[in-house]
Amino acid sequence: MSCARPKQPRLRLDPQLYEQLRDQVVNRDSWRCQACGSMSNLEVHHKEFRSQSGDDSEQNLITLCSTCHAIVHRG
Repeated sequence: MSCARPKQPRLRLDPQLYEQLRDQVVNRDSWRCQACGSMSNLEVHHKEFRSQSGDDSEQNLITLCSTCHAIVHRG
């Protein structure tokens, strides 16, 4: 018998609060992709994916450019 915990519903931040958090993360990361250093097409990436119970905390978010973000998701 499996001892898997029941999946907790994922909470989503209000869009305005998420935008504030996104701005905090990008500002913390000096408006640069943390993989290649680019300053354009910046996105915020969840280090631990939301689908794997990652949360929307500043510690779980990192700034990546759209190219590096796509690479991370492709594996």
